[in-house]
Amino acid sequence: MRRQRAIAMLQACIFASMANLVMAQEWITEKEQMPEKKSEYSPYVDQHFPQRVFFGDTHHHTILSFDDGLMGTKLGPEDSFRFARGEEVISNTGVRARLIRPLDFLAVTDHAEYLGLADLIRTADPDLLATKYGRKWYDMTQKGGDAGFQAAAEVFFSIGRRQELIKSERIERSVWERVVDIASRYNKPGRFSALNGYEWTSTPGGNNLHRVVIFRDGSERVKQILPFSAFDSDNPEDLWGFMAEYEKKTGGRVLAIPHNGNASNGRMFEIQTFNGNPLNREYAIQRMLREPLIEVTQTKGDGETHPFLSTDDEFADFETWEFGNFANPIVPKTKQMLRTEYARSALKLGLQQEAKLGANPFKFGMIGSTDSHIGMSTTREENYFGKMPQNEPSPHRWEHVMLKKKDGSAAVTDWMLGASGLAAVWTRENTREEIFDAMARKEVYATTGTRIVVRVFAGWDFESKEVERPDFAKQGYARGVPMGGDLTNAPKDKFPTFMVRALRDVDGANLDRIQIIKGWLDKDGKLHEKIYDVAVSDGRKIGKDGRAKKAVGNTVDVANATYTNTIGDALLTAYWKDLNFDPKERAFYYVRVIEIPTPRWTAYDAKRFGIKMPDNVPMTVQDRAYTSPVWYTP
Repeated sequence: MRRQRAIAMLQACIFASMANLVMAQEWITEKEQMPEKKSEYSPYVDQHFPQRVFFGDTHHHTILSFDDGLMGTKLGPEDSFRFARGEEVISNTGVRARLIRPLDFLAVTDHAEYLGLADLIRTADPDLLATKYGRKWYDMTQKGGDAGFQAAAEVFFSIGRRQELIKSERIERSVWERVVDIASRYNKPGRFSALNGYEWTSTPGGNNLHRVVIFRDGSERVKQILPFSAFDSDNPEDLWGFMAEYEKKTGGRVLAIPHNGNASNGRMFEIQTFNGNPLNREYAIQRMLREPLIEVTQTKGDGETHPFLSTDDEFADFETWEFGNFANPIVPKTKQMLRTEYARSALKLGLQQEAKLGANPFKFGMIGSTDSHIGMSTTREENYFGKMPQNEPSPHRWEHVMLKKKDGSAAVTDWMLGASGLAAVWTRENTREEIFDAMARKEVYATTGTRIVVRVFAGWDFESKEVERPDFAKQGYARGVPMGGDLTNAPKDKFPTFMVRALRDVDGANLDRIQIIKGWLDKDGKLHEKIYDVAVSDGRKIGKDGRAKKAVGNTVDVANATYTNTIGDALLTAYWKDLNFDPKERAFYYVRVIEIPTPRWTAYDAKRFGIKMPDNVPMTVQDRAYTSPVWYTP
């Protein structure tokens, strides 16, 4: 009886399952025949604009860079990626090190020139030892002392002279493929992006024309080439030619990011080609296409502007370097060089060139990165590990001489190094492709090390109340353009309107103010700039001149390397209309967000090691963010 009852139940279940299957098939068929009804219960399904900001470093070196490895760096690309993802590593001087918060992405960009040399010497690579200079430098390094220093000097001088003393495609390919494979292992789409890249190290006459080269692609494309180095050419136009060939050959995409114009002695944004010819439209188009961004801030000084260029800007003198170039001995800087070194001035010159050529060679967005040469990317003042191993935390690092003048006196002392910076990108998700695309369209911004979140939209008909709307971004994209965008053909009797939001770093300092910086070319061909405070903290007032009537204050206790967030605001929003707008004048606008004063890394070192530094060493800093501009073209 039980057996019959069990069989009957099983038959019933099978029948029911078959009936359900038939009903499901009928329902599917019926659904296919019904007109499609759009779902309304989740309004974000078809939302395709960027809603997330990711922070990372696009300029970072390891032992595989000739200068790193020969100056004592021990950490390699694997260590760099592990550290960036939040893991603990042991620094080059034996200190346990870890980030306060992991990065979202990292590009290890070791120098193309002699890529991997120091590590090949360390491991006594047989292919390297089979070369004349590889064996010579290995033997000198093994002896150590003066011989090791002389080996490093020979390497440095050969690069400066563009005299490639070791040329082996077998070695180059082996090291490059290792670099790409390491990035592939650490690339985790959606969680952490390991970008492929390297640095092209052009330094003619000691003038810095370096570019970081960043690929959108993975190993299947990037392995098809070898890095183009300064040994191949120190002319940026030849680098652009290499980039074009890469894209043609592989179907991939690549961009270049200039850095440290402040050490170029006027050459980074000069109004002529590398060879001294006048600029033309084709040059302007190629530069705008190949170099959509610049690295505006990093450890070797800030490159936004200079007090000599921006006399009405009280925030212009920020981590300023003006010693000269990287020649040995350095060639001193003159005031005339500054105009073609700094970002704000170059953006203005771009307007002038666009009016003349029909294309803007300096139409760039702005990011920050570290240029760290220690295998660790650190940007927080309280966790700053320096540029080279000798700059890692110690009681004497602040007084170490980095560069000397012709008379032997110090040109750059390590206290001048800044704990900067970060690249922030607005994307939909954390992948190589999304991050690259954001950089290519300039929807990115720079910070000097903290994780300020800032967003700006420009349009013709935004209203003041809209900056507080929950769908602020949706409206911004629908009726305007984000940072990196273009406004054109102003409607009659309309003015550019801007909506800005800025949020402090969750682990950092409150905000002092939001500023909009405008540059324009007037009808007489003259260039101008003006700064507008568009939001200020603590209920302060903005005067008729567009500037805050008083400073935010200062809570820094230098002796104890502390501060409080009892001043400033955590969130600032701004709506601004350019009532001085002339629809016939070319212009650009970018946002600068300033934090309240905090202790600088030098103050943390003074407290940590119980030391006293001279009065000329700064102990406080006001970190900041710079967005990519929005341009207006008549």
